[in-house]
Amino acid sequence: MNQRQLGNSGLRVGPLALGGNVFGWTADEAHSFEVLDAFVDAGLNLIDTADVYSRWIPGHRGGESEAMIGKWLKSRGNRSRVVIATKVGIEMGPGEQGLSRPYIMRAVERSLERLGTDYIDLYQSHRDDPGTPMEETLGAYGDLIRQGKVRAIGASNFSAERLMTALALARSAQLPRYECLQPCYNLYDRAGFEGELAELCRREGVAVISYFSLASGFLTGKYRSEKDLVNRARAYRVKDMMNERGFRILHALDEIARELGATPAQVSLAWLIARGVTAPIASATSAEQLREIVGATRLELGAEAVRKLDQASS
Repeated sequence: MNQRQLGNSGLRVGPLALGGNVFGWTADEAHSFEVLDAFVDAGLNLIDTADVYSRWIPGHRGGESEAMIGKWLKSRGNRSRVVIATKVGIEMGPGEQGLSRPYIMRAVERSLERLGTDYIDLYQSHRDDPGTPMEETLGAYGDLIRQGKVRAIGASNFSAERLMTALALARSAQLPRYECLQPCYNLYDRAGFEGELAELCRREGVAVISYFSLASGFLTGKYRSEKDLVNRARAYRVKDMMNERGFRILHALDEIARELGATPAQVSLAWLIARGVTAPIASATSAEQLREIVGATRLELGAEAVRKLDQASS
């Protein structure tokens, strides 16, 4: 399967990333291992997680996803076949948050331990920390790279202005630069990324790894009415999308999926790839779901299909 360069990092990744937020949450160990095995068997390699997954669940402390991936890596002995991406910065407990040097140095050791590895391929700032000087943050990452604990760094949820500042500082101070950006980007959520931020990434050669690529499942087409939301973990996110524009997008997805013999989820992910996203992130809780989303990597949308989707979601 064709791989893409992750910025200037030297890391090469497949055209789809596996979201690890479900591991240890809506996917137990058996299902997590099943999904991870199917992902690697499909020739893909980028697994994205974060230290904070899934701290939002009552009784969870964070680190559940990393620990599950770590157990899988140990049981399969395949560390060199995968690119592990994790994140730091969102609160893990009192005083345990942000992008200060002391906190990054504590957090990385915990992530390494949970993952059962001595290096993280891609370590990402989960969100901006205006309270910490960027030079301090990038300097800490530089030390981790020199120590061999991190191979490359990325940013998530950064504004165009702040990402531009970080890239300029990295250049002028000879510090490591953010090689990728993780924005919320999908057919429903376009405004936050398209425009200045997308243009900056293109201009600077920053890879794009979109999250919520399927809009919390809405773009799979499985949520069409209020009754579809009953007992769904992401119902609170999806409910706001069930409006005239949302259903217009689903109608366009249905139409193109029928023409191509595909599913709405596959078309949604193929649209992101066609729009220049390096590797959209998508989650799965079963091998069957995983096989469906992997089908997006074999789907080529023509210019007319892209135009229809652009128009429906404008």
